[in-house]
Amino acid sequence: MSDKECIYWTFSDEAPALATRAFLPVVKAFLKQGGITVKTKNISLAARILAVFPEYLKENQKENDALGELGNMVCENDSNIIKLPNISASVPQLKAAVQELQNQGFAIPDYPEEDGDPEIIARYNKVKGSAVNPVIRMGNSDRRVPVPVKAYAKSHPHFNGKWDKNVKTRIMSMSKGDFYGSEKSVVIANDSKMAKIVLKNSDSSKSSNSIVMKDTVILEKNEIVDASVMSKKELQSFFADTMIAAKKENLLLSVHLKATMMKVSDPVIFGDMLEVYFAPVFKEFADEFKALEVDPKNGLGDLYKKIATLPQEKQKKITKAIDNCIASGPDLAMVNSDKGITNFHVPSDTIIDASIPAMIRNSGCMWNKDGKLQETIAIIPDRSYAQVYSACVEYCKVHGAFNPATMGSVGNVGLMARKAEEYGSHPTTVIVPSSVTNGVIQLLDDNGDVLLEQQVKAGDIFRICRTKEDAIIDWVKLAIHRGRTSGQPVIFWLDQNRAHDRAISVKVEAVLKKENTNGISIKIMNPVEACNFTMDEITKGHDIIAATGNILRDYLTDLFPILEVGTSAKMLSIVPLMAGGGLYETGAGGSAPKHVQQFLNENHLRWDSLGEFLALAVSLEQTAEKTEDPEIKLHANALSQCLNVATTRYLNEGRGPSRKVGEQDNRTAQFYLTMYWAQELAVQTVDIKLAKIFKQVATNLVINEDKIVRELLSVQNSPVDLGGYYHPNEERAVSAMRPSVTYNQFVNSL
Repeated sequence: MSDKECIYWTFSDEAPALATRAFLPVVKAFLKQGGITVKTKNISLAARILAVFPEYLKENQKENDALGELGNMVCENDSNIIKLPNISASVPQLKAAVQELQNQGFAIPDYPEEDGDPEIIARYNKVKGSAVNPVIRMGNSDRRVPVPVKAYAKSHPHFNGKWDKNVKTRIMSMSKGDFYGSEKSVVIANDSKMAKIVLKNSDSSKSSNSIVMKDTVILEKNEIVDASVMSKKELQSFFADTMIAAKKENLLLSVHLKATMMKVSDPVIFGDMLEVYFAPVFKEFADEFKALEVDPKNGLGDLYKKIATLPQEKQKKITKAIDNCIASGPDLAMVNSDKGITNFHVPSDTIIDASIPAMIRNSGCMWNKDGKLQETIAIIPDRSYAQVYSACVEYCKVHGAFNPATMGSVGNVGLMARKAEEYGSHPTTVIVPSSVTNGVIQLLDDNGDVLLEQQVKAGDIFRICRTKEDAIIDWVKLAIHRGRTSGQPVIFWLDQNRAHDRAISVKVEAVLKKENTNGISIKIMNPVEACNFTMDEITKGHDIIAATGNILRDYLTDLFPILEVGTSAKMLSIVPLMAGGGLYETGAGGSAPKHVQQFLNENHLRWDSLGEFLALAVSLEQTAEKTEDPEIKLHANALSQCLNVATTRYLNEGRGPSRKVGEQDNRTAQFYLTMYWAQELAVQTVDIKLAKIFKQVATNLVINEDKIVRELLSVQNSPVDLGGYYHPNEERAVSAMRPSVTYNQFVNSL
């Protein structure tokens, strides 16, 4: 058996990993009957941490570098990978995971502060943030709402809150000093070369010096490279002005970033704004905070943890000062009103691609300290993509809420292959040291010639973005393919006011001239025009394909699906790998922490594995297409087709998890999908062998349905101890997720 008949399933984190412990035994059992093997690769945050510190561990504690193995695998033409959501670790999450592992007896080093051991820092940087995606996304993205999901949403529309044209909610962004305004771009004209990023301090009061910030930037011919900078001074000035406006208009103040993906820049931006809001606190207690190593980019929650080590009187004094700032400043949007957790507590709590669509669904409001919805100023400091969200908010003010029962669908073809537009990539994002009053950061080629440069000051954020030409060509061809096969118009969202997008546009137009685009409607529009055009079309019930860069891909494939079908977790996410294989991503991980919290308290997991069901079906389609074994081809097609029918039935019969304890949850939902899948396999007439095998399985599941459901539900409404959040005890986790002895017997018998 070759890898053509093997599917790799990633073992990840939080709710998706819990769901895997229940569903993967079913998948392995069913696919085994078709001659298809399922293997796992552990890319959980805990496993990634352990993998980079092998010499610190006992032999039985070591983890393989599963992410590195997957990175090699995606460059092969037979790779078939199902990738579940994983934690994109912010620093607070990373520290918590390290602490948990140490408490469990893993002798890994502490997460170091910025001036710590460079070698340890470098290892942890391999784990931090969205470390997984750049490694395995060696193809461009094809995301769309599956037909059964869209049909169900139209017949069972979710609620989108009504909009008042006079609502004061708006998106606020910087007018100068941001990445958007400073962006410069260059296309590498010559053969591949080694470049470096150099910081030069040009302050006349200091001795002239240069610091090499990155010395191994390998550039390819025809690659597009950008450099931009965000000014700390302009950011904090903008935020101070926005605070005044929010207070004056009695609006909530909310900050929307992505500190997980933009793992270097966005936590710093978050911290800069925290320093402004709590300026009196940081000034009065500067000495105490320095001694405690308080870092504003880790959020208010981390600050509270640090001051908890101080004497009671000092704690009270600092806490009172914080409370005074909140009382005198504009009201903050809340992450959890009941627990007093504000928008400033943790940098990764408010993730833009989930928080802005939720705000739009809630009539342009967010939750205040009293647990009530209130209009807000939504801060997205950089203008690069804020204008798209602003266009959507303003559209709803004029046209009202979108109607899921009648609106069309927005698919997305996203440019992300070969780490395209990885703005948060640590090696090419630099925070200017405090010692630099006036300086310049340059990208120098191997001859010392300046390719790009930006003037900088202390605390500014400099970043480089890179996009390979072959990734762009593949992206445009994929968009053409989707336009032809779907019959839907394709809109390229490219902003001619940005140096990067101008360079991208030249290459897009060159590919379009070479390719056959007859009969396909293809347009290039700036993002605001594209957004308004798209909203007009979907309001009429028409479908559109948005061809966008990587970050807009990430944002739009949450925005429109949340408005269309209630969640982005129901999107079909296919990555046709450039080498010829396929990566099939499932669901969205933004709500996973809340799901786990409820599970630990109530033994009720409301995570919906629908994304896994959808991804598995298309993964099986690839198996059927790639295998050279006619019998396995027959089995794979039957398994895929019957799974799709079972998934449609799962939706139509309302078998998805409930939010309420005591009602059906992930485990019950998976049982019904399994039963439907077995029933469909038993009655299909194309694959007689599988029909015979699953006839008895289906009969057993149907006869024992009530008993199995009772066993699954009986464990609810009691706490669960998994022995760890990031690295749970495997035996406990499996036991918790497979509580039905009857159900397990039938699955295990296969």
